Amino acid sequence: MTTTTPKSAPKGIDPRGPRFTAAITLVLAIAALIAALVVPIGATVGARAIEPGFILLAILANAITLGTVGGPPRNPFGILLRTLVRPRLTPPAELEDPRPPRFAQGIGLVLSVAGVVLHLVGVPWALAIAAGFIVVASFLNAVVNLCLGCQLYLLLARAGILGRESAA
Repeated sequence: MTTTTPKSAPKGIDPRGPRFTAAITLVLAIAALIAALVVPIGATVGARAIEPGFILLAILANAITLGTVGGPPRNPFGILLRTLVRPRLTPPAELEDPRPPRFAQGIGLVLSVAGVVLHLVGVPWALAIAAGFIVVASFLNAVVNLCLGCQLYLLLARAGILGRESAA
């Protein structure tokens, strides 16, 4: 199936990819949230850096970074989908614009990095709050098929703040 699109239009992605990524993100974020709530906060930076919640959220931040910088196809969870899951599925009926999911991953990146950094400097509950926001957003995407970051992207694009093509 081939569609004609302008050369400036981004290549489409499988719409099941962001939901699959959100499901894995949800599991990691729940584990990070539980660990952040159960494990006592260490007094030193070294003690905080080896807490399970910190490690899980740092892993999630790295995976999101790869997806945000390289786009959804570079996300490690997306690679897992392409190699193990998608060969067993029928091709998608239509593709979606990769910009809204990439923007949503950027928001997840900001949340996870903020939680990790604030936790390291000793801000109480920063790790749990960041993980909690990620749990809510990834749950809505994975289970309800509602991407909050994508909706924010579309709202900002309608307002003319994002998504403008440069006149080259």
